[in-house]
Amino acid sequence: MAKVTIDGHMIEVPDGTTILQAARMIVEDKDYVGANIAPPTMCYYSKLKTSGGYCRTCIVKVTKGSEKDPRPMPKPVASCRTNVMDGMEVQNLTSPDVLEARKGVVEFLLINHPLDCPICDQAGECDLQNLGYGHGMAKTRYDFKRRTFQQIDIGPYIKLHMTRCILCYRCVKTADQITDTRVHGVMNRGDVSEISTYIKNVITNDFSGNVIDVCPVGALTDRTFRFKSRVWFTKPMDAHRGCTKCSGKVALWLKGTEVLRVTARKNVWGEVEDWICNECRFEKKNIHDWTIEGPRHIERQSVISANHYENLAQLKLDVQKQQKQLSALK
Repeated sequence: MAKVTIDGHMIEVPDGTTILQAARMIVEDKDYVGANIAPPTMCYYSKLKTSGGYCRTCIVKVTKGSEKDPRPMPKPVASCRTNVMDGMEVQNLTSPDVLEARKGVVEFLLINHPLDCPICDQAGECDLQNLGYGHGMAKTRYDFKRRTFQQIDIGPYIKLHMTRCILCYRCVKTADQITDTRVHGVMNRGDVSEISTYIKNVITNDFSGNVIDVCPVGALTDRTFRFKSRVWFTKPMDAHRGCTKCSGKVALWLKGTEVLRVTARKNVWGEVEDWICNECRFEKKNIHDWTIEGPRHIERQSVISANHYENLAQLKLDVQKQQKQLSALK
């Protein structure tokens, strides 16, 4: 076991734990109260092996290496790839240097990214959008022409908008690790690198829709949901069904009783809890196909939480109780 201190909060974690994982453990502790000290991530995904180390948004400052060697590390390190050592001290939000360096990282991620949030289906649940607001700069210093690509259909259900891609490699690793065959990947090198399919192949395997859920931006979108509604106008509900291919546990996005889309459930870090099959995701769009469990928990800082009440019955009781108390005072 190793003791590590992150932004003044100490935790004891198993050997081999990364700084990022330790920071998340602190935030998940029920006794922890304070700002989210876990570094942001764009490429790291705990369910995908070898993920992380590409985007550098999770950089932190190690001010003390360990008890045995207390020297600080000479430059910021990627917290998703750096293991903790006993006695290590780390700064994330408390380091002005880290926050300034992260602004530069975000600026690089946004160099070629189009400002089309008003028409992007990912708006309202976009990790890059959140990262830009939380850690980005007010304006870019980049004056050159942005690179652009043609939109292509990489299957009957998935639209690829490469202009929005930040090359996080999540979709490639997902196809590598949870499907039988991978027919897409990163083509070319350097500034002309792009995600595409091999010789115009299409993605048709049973779990291909999961690349939509892992994409942190609007590069991979659901063709059955495109331009139907903004996510904050929908009502997310937890639901399940008996499925022989996957767990059958999903999130339904409803407008009235109409199922606009089906997605995998995500945890507090925006990562998929259970992979779901294409049959559940794309073919079961009737509300009677599902057993509704109740409203999905939405974090209050999300725009999707507007007018979304999980405990509506309890809320009504609380309002009635307050009204009675006010009446008694008059």
